[in-house]
Amino acid sequence: MARYLVRRLAFLAVSLALASVVLFVLLRMLPGDPANALTSVGASPEQIAAARHAIGSDRPLPEQFTHWIGRLTSGDLGTSFVSSLPVGPEVAARLDVTVPLTLAAFVLAVLIAVPAGFTAAHKRHTWYGTLLSGVSQLGIAIPVFWLGMILIAVFALNAGWLPSGGFPQDGWDDPAEAVRSLVLPVVTIALVMSASLIRYVRSATLDVLGSDYLRTARALGSSFGGAMRRHGLRNASVPVISVLGIELASTLLGAVVVESVYALPGLGSMLATGIAQHDYPVIQGVLFVSTLAVLVIGFVADLVQRIIDPRLRGRLSGGSR
Repeated sequence: MARYLVRRLAFLAVSLALASVVLFVLLRMLPGDPANALTSVGASPEQIAAARHAIGSDRPLPEQFTHWIGRLTSGDLGTSFVSSLPVGPEVAARLDVTVPLTLAAFVLAVLIAVPAGFTAAHKRHTWYGTLLSGVSQLGIAIPVFWLGMILIAVFALNAGWLPSGGFPQDGWDDPAEAVRSLVLPVVTIALVMSASLIRYVRSATLDVLGSDYLRTARALGSSFGGAMRRHGLRNASVPVISVLGIELASTLLGAVVVESVYALPGLGSMLATGIAQHDYPVIQGVLFVSTLAVLVIGFVADLVQRIIDPRLRGRLSGGSR
């Protein structure tokens, strides 16, 4: 296991380094000049050249990349071209919104999807099992921004139970109001995510229900619940954990849509503003942190799979010799 952890951590570091290179190169290939965000309409070529020199975009690309990587190694995400403020503290402040939003939506989606997916598989020949499968298929087809607008119309504008958007200026200093502002965004993400997860849980459960080892356990006198607890849950959870890692990562990356719908000051809105202003340090900082989070989530999901499934630990031991 120690060798595996070393290899995985080395792979994570290499992946992050490669992602940094790709991110830097692709960003410079996009159309648009970041100096335009610092100058007024009709600026002279001299003014634009001065703006480029001030932000360093007139330097050779290898020099710009080396400067950025050098700051990254010291934990510095750079300084915004537009606001001249450090990107790191701003990203940290935005994470106060994005992380609770993502984690709460993920937990709620799991709480919905696991029992619903199991029921859809175990009771697949009943009307409510079929209904659950149909609803999950419908949920996958619903765009998240459309669902968000529907929830705003129903629960915020018509009923007036919850705010339609925004986040308290005091942030989490007023926890009750902060939680109220995240209820609709969390539900929006969770409903869309759970629709996809129900399918995977249902598929994994069907594989277990049709397995020989479960039939053997039942034939030896185990009840259905006991056989599932002893043999089924662990085997069904292995593929689901992989999907959960992917869903959590995609939710973190896709928060830009929901944060835009609900006007939340999270990483998504920060990224959208940075793209509109061609603010390279902001874009690089947000995407770098998001990439790091995705790689860490994948690492943790893989580690949990190996802890749960003895077969994977066996392969690991065999590969280490």
